[in-house]
Amino acid sequence: MIAKVTRGADVGNLLRYLYGPGKRNEHADPHIVAGYRHPAALEPQRSTGGRPDLRPLAEALRSPLETMRRSRPTEPVWQCSLRTAPTDRPLTDEEWANVAEELMHQTGIAPRDDQEACRWIAVRHADDHIHVVATLAREDGRRPNITRDYLKARTACQVVERRYELRRTAPADRTAAPRPTRPEIERARRAGVSEPTRCALRRWVAAVAASAGGEEAFFAGLRERGLLVKLRFSVRTPGEITGFAVADPSYTNAASAPIYFSGGKLAADLTLPKLRHRWGGASVDVPSARRAARMRRSGVGFDERNQAYREAARAAATAARHMRQTNDPRVRADIAAAASDVLHVAADITGNRELAEIADVYGRAAREPFGRPTVATRPGNGLRVAARLVAAVNIGTGDQRDRRRDLTVELLFLVANLLDVVDELAAHREAQGRVAQAEAARRAGDRLRVVGRGASAAQVRPTPPNVAEVQAAGRLAAESFPVPLADGLRHIAARPSRPIPQQSQTRRGPKL
Repeated sequence: MIAKVTRGADVGNLLRYLYGPGKRNEHADPHIVAGYRHPAALEPQRSTGGRPDLRPLAEALRSPLETMRRSRPTEPVWQCSLRTAPTDRPLTDEEWANVAEELMHQTGIAPRDDQEACRWIAVRHADDHIHVVATLAREDGRRPNITRDYLKARTACQVVERRYELRRTAPADRTAAPRPTRPEIERARRAGVSEPTRCALRRWVAAVAASAGGEEAFFAGLRERGLLVKLRFSVRTPGEITGFAVADPSYTNAASAPIYFSGGKLAADLTLPKLRHRWGGASVDVPSARRAARMRRSGVGFDERNQAYREAARAAATAARHMRQTNDPRVRADIAAAASDVLHVAADITGNRELAEIADVYGRAAREPFGRPTVATRPGNGLRVAARLVAAVNIGTGDQRDRRRDLTVELLFLVANLLDVVDELAAHREAQGRVAQAEAARRAGDRLRVVGRGASAAQVRPTPPNVAEVQAAGRLAAESFPVPLADGLRHIAARPSRPIPQQSQTRRGPKL
């Protein structure tokens, strides 16, 4: 169950919306299931035409504002939407009433057995959700304490999930990236684009942050992509940069001004202080890091690109081995975060849509609560340097298809080794009790298997028994990966797969 808290100034307008047809005629049979009094006493009377008279209810909810000891708040109307998952069973009116009462108790707006609590109602007009409306004025003239109400609402949802055996959701730990708002989603739909601008910006910023080694390279990389960058400076220390925001020049408001998103509005781990911690922790004296910077300044040939992919695959294999062997949660957390960098870079340089979506899903599993930075470790640093190295060797001019057409096998080795990290992370999150993050890791792993299975089938089974199944999987793997994958595999089909040198275990192909 999820909860969304909003504030408003006029309870009358909100009631008219709740008892109206809805924006898409989705409101069916709106009625009160719970409140500060019995629902039957609160339900609006209806005229002969069936239209509810909402004025008495609105006046009853507003009434405590007139007796407040202090000045009334500018937004005295508190509203929370509670929705169950699509897979959950429909709750009865009595169960929804219990849910609303638990919400009011947990938030402190109307605790149980408090006769002086705020006035509130819960309106249901669909099987899967209700709207809880409260006036932020107690009967004794005081204001309720609603500090961190969204976290308290999340706690109420978890209590109800256990009580009614609903789908379990994660605590409010900010491991999930901020979701696009409804206006952003509607605007993307009207424009005919596949995703809101916020999602695209998050992916671009994450990829640039993973491939950059510091602030200067990061901001330069954002501008090279055609993004607008706005820096925030300290008011105490002139010239000190304390934050940033990015914008797509084509995404503007009504005044034709670009709409900026700060790093924290994209993801909890993309704020400038946390990015600085990441770059500083990974800036140990690693020869590959210096080589990556050198490659950015000069052209690279096929051999160097090939070697970079192989080194990245070895770093991923080493990280997977550490994930299996260590019990230190700090090491596992750092490897998980670094693997997210590699996935974002791989998706960025290949342009593969499926890989980009996998990186987004995996980002939820790899992120620490509230975006807390991880402690730098050697295997994690190895993955981060590998990400920068792979990004560096793919910068340049010329025919991209020709430059990367022989690197399909090396990229598949990298994906296969990252899959081992993802699987270990799923088990680790499950042991930690982080249900949503464990599920995100499993989803990312399942989709990575589809990519690897489709590519492997195209390589070693030219005439598989189930052609339709392999073709469907192969299409996911082949989409812009890094050339049309079938072309790259045909080029290498006549020769045996090459194992990665200097590896403790020889691989003949991607692990399935």
